[in-house]
Amino acid sequence: MSAPLAERMRPTTLDNYIGQPHLVGQGGVLRKMIETKRISSFILWGPPGVGKTTLATIIAKQLETPFYTLSAVTCGVKDVREVIEKAQSNRFFNNASPILFIDEIHRFSKSQQDSLLGAVEKGIVTLIGATTENPSFEVIRPLLSRCQVYVLKSLDKEDLLKLVDNAVLTDVFLKERNFRIEETDALLRYSGGDARKLLNILELLYESAPADEDIVINDTIVYDRLQQNPLAYDKDGEMHYDIISAFIKSIRGSDPDAALYWLARMIEGGEDPKFIARRLVISASEDIGLANPNALLLANAAFDAVHKIGWPEGRIPLAEATVYLATSAKSNSAYMGINSAIQMVQQTGNLPVPLHLRNAPTKLMADLGYHKGYKYAHDYSNNFVHQQFLPDELQQTRIWHPQSNPQEVRLKEHMQMLWGDRFNE
Repeated sequence: MSAPLAERMRPTTLDNYIGQPHLVGQGGVLRKMIETKRISSFILWGPPGVGKTTLATIIAKQLETPFYTLSAVTCGVKDVREVIEKAQSNRFFNNASPILFIDEIHRFSKSQQDSLLGAVEKGIVTLIGATTENPSFEVIRPLLSRCQVYVLKSLDKEDLLKLVDNAVLTDVFLKERNFRIEETDALLRYSGGDARKLLNILELLYESAPADEDIVINDTIVYDRLQQNPLAYDKDGEMHYDIISAFIKSIRGSDPDAALYWLARMIEGGEDPKFIARRLVISASEDIGLANPNALLLANAAFDAVHKIGWPEGRIPLAEATVYLATSAKSNSAYMGINSAIQMVQQTGNLPVPLHLRNAPTKLMADLGYHKGYKYAHDYSNNFVHQQFLPDELQQTRIWHPQSNPQEVRLKEHMQMLWGDRFNE
């Protein structure tokens, strides 16, 4: 049984490696490392199918050094230690350190990562890790500090088309058939910048075509053969967080067009509508806030509507809330205010409540001065009277700072009328 096309097409040298010119092109940092045969530990961070494993294999071959590979999915601390012992026994004076390649290093537990530290620090092995997740969050700091992180990018259209040409012209099986490539939009969309996925699709088209006919590639045939959502993404993966981040930042940045675009990406990708609705509620509070209090009401109403009506109509209240929030005036004064208050509480501890603000449900408490001197605001003009509400140590402290949108300007003017200089900033 022959190996899959993606495996047959795996490059063995940098000259036939496709993509990542910033790393392996002329003057690229990894190419320089290979040329000088001096390589230090590093982590390759990028989406699936962009050549992380291939690159590690090419480096090991070029350096002519022992190459060990572990998958974080299947191995434990014992496996790591065994490989390190083998690497130590295969280390020769003045030779490059053996390379230990760990695929999906973000899946290693803390104890597994800890077991690598000594070997990496002493140069027993040169570590090359591969991950689809942000190493800053998934790799322990001591190990991360000993590794350089290189970012690999999704393959662009030119890279993918070059890969298709190489496969149909050079693969031992595909080159025996006549390919007629009429359209590539669907092929590229389904691959999503992933070389492995692209080659798997190409192999599927090859295997599903009658043996005595040309292999035609166009959008209709690709859609018919695959019958899946080309825009689906891993809800626990990096793209999930990147897209929701772009969505929220577009709302915060008052760009309704961009916000709707990222909303559409999430809808077409199969995102949970309740997740989107929850983020709209958070954005309404954090980014619009007091500049337009109605934003929170509308976001909450959109959440309820999505829960009641579901898909596909649920996209409409989500879009309405998205545009409303993006076009609203912005303020984070309440968000900043509660953060400042929490920080103040953490720094000052449990300061006593002023006696006049305390309840006095018993005679003893009343005798001790609880509630004594409290002034009921509604008994005074404008429903306001000057009195102390903060603990003694914080009497002059300002926590909430109104911003310059029309709504908060009015609130500030009202506070100045009541409190005078306290709200003059």
